Amino acid sequence: MQQDFQYDVLIIGSGAAGLSLGLQLATTKKVAVISKDELNAGSSAWAQGGIAAVLDQQDRIDNHIQDTLIAGANLGNPEAIQFTVKQAKASVDWLIEQRVPFTQDRHDASGYHLTQEGGHSHRRIIHAADWTGLAVTNTLLERATEAPNLHLLCHQVAVDLITHAKLGMPGNRCLGAYVLNQKTGHVNTFKAQCVILATGGASKVYLYTSNPDGSSGDGIAMAWRAGCRVANMEFNQFHPTCLYHTQAKSFLISEAIRGEGGKLILANGEPFMQRFDERLELAPRDIVARAIDHEMKRLGDDCVYLDISHRGREFIQSHFPTIYQRCMDLGIDIATDPIPVVPAAHYTCGGIITNQDGMTDIEGLYAVGETAFTGLHGANRLASNSLLECFVYGHAAARHIETNWTEAALSSVIPPWDESQVKDSDEDVIISHNWDELRRFMWDYVGIVRTDKRLTRAQHRVEMLLSEINEFYSNYRISGDLIELRNLALVASIIIHSAQQRKESRGLHYTLDYPHTLPVARNTILTPSNFDWH
Repeated sequence: MQQDFQYDVLIIGSGAAGLSLGLQLATTKKVAVISKDELNAGSSAWAQGGIAAVLDQQDRIDNHIQDTLIAGANLGNPEAIQFTVKQAKASVDWLIEQRVPFTQDRHDASGYHLTQEGGHSHRRIIHAADWTGLAVTNTLLERATEAPNLHLLCHQVAVDLITHAKLGMPGNRCLGAYVLNQKTGHVNTFKAQCVILATGGASKVYLYTSNPDGSSGDGIAMAWRAGCRVANMEFNQFHPTCLYHTQAKSFLISEAIRGEGGKLILANGEPFMQRFDERLELAPRDIVARAIDHEMKRLGDDCVYLDISHRGREFIQSHFPTIYQRCMDLGIDIATDPIPVVPAAHYTCGGIITNQDGMTDIEGLYAVGETAFTGLHGANRLASNSLLECFVYGHAAARHIETNWTEAALSSVIPPWDESQVKDSDEDVIISHNWDELRRFMWDYVGIVRTDKRLTRAQHRVEMLLSEINEFYSNYRISGDLIELRNLALVASIIIHSAQQRKESRGLHYTLDYPHTLPVARNTILTPSNFDWH
């Protein structure tokens, strides 16, 4: 049986952004947080590094602002950067109040161990060993289960947003969402005064990624179909160091390893970063990823290596216990041997355009975290600014919702989802084939280094895929896999069109046809009404 649910606030996504916002609102509002998998399965729980904040007496707010601007190739919005950096300490203090077990250091004035990562001029990364994301997520989930007005629902896949425009009504307020219950197979209606997209990024559009399977661009695709603008989707950050091993699916080797002296070397032991940047291993991620990609292609090698063995076993085990154990399980002793690494798609720097309060173009619809475009990251995200953005904008959106709360009359004429279609017997194999084809041509043609010819090839391929997927979607019963594939193909098309519009190389977008950076930095903004994709 299909069901109707009604909440004050519906949060789609149970990562750092969604949970922090939900905890802020649950004191006065009836809030639902839905996750398409287990509640801690998103990218937030996979974050190893930490949270960037000015906590050291030798550091300054202006330093963090400047580092963020430089890493973002001068495309970041100075107002957004200043707002985020100034709110950073308050966000960290709130997390400490929630009892997040950050690594302590009695020798530091802050009381916590602060590390340094690529692009940062000072030690300012507060962390919980090398599993910060999991520590934060688990702590927030504990607090969420204690909140009486916060309803946590897993295995719920958002299908599409419900808006006035989609119902043929005047205006375009968001009224809720259609949600597939993966346990029952039914699509239910969730009505809400406010809907928040906290669905993460779209790195699963690439063949090699450090992200979990759920990073399929769902929020971006749903917002696009509802009429929201998106920005800077050509900037996909490739983390330079993902573990290269046949049994190590999407395992990240934290940037903090390079922050603590790890050296990138070739198979023969030769260092190479000195040929690319004077900051060596601490150069921003886009530079390091391109350097590794260049060396792999030049030599025909499958990977390069990251060596931290000179720091000694005791230091490595205390600072990087998760990485140490994972590598040891795979037969790699990082206290004596270098780690094989390759670049992998890691973070979506663009997203749904929002203002400083997390508001999108549609009334009642907010976006926070990786799915949103706030202007913070510019053309390349500075390490450990991502979790920070989740808390700063999660809290900002919560404040705005509380301050501007009005009881809007939700439409009682929202039709139920049409479940009359049947599942096609070929669905699973078609989805699997299309999913694999999409991720392979995105990796080959829209990856770390691009050309106009490659982008044109990718555009033709994605248009054929979109047509096939949409025909399938329209005629057969939906599944979680089909919803993700539909969203991923749409986001791939947005990425390709965004990349085609940028006639320069800047930050994460590097093209052989336009190797120089233009003197004026401009955002790439796409508007749904200008395109006919679905």
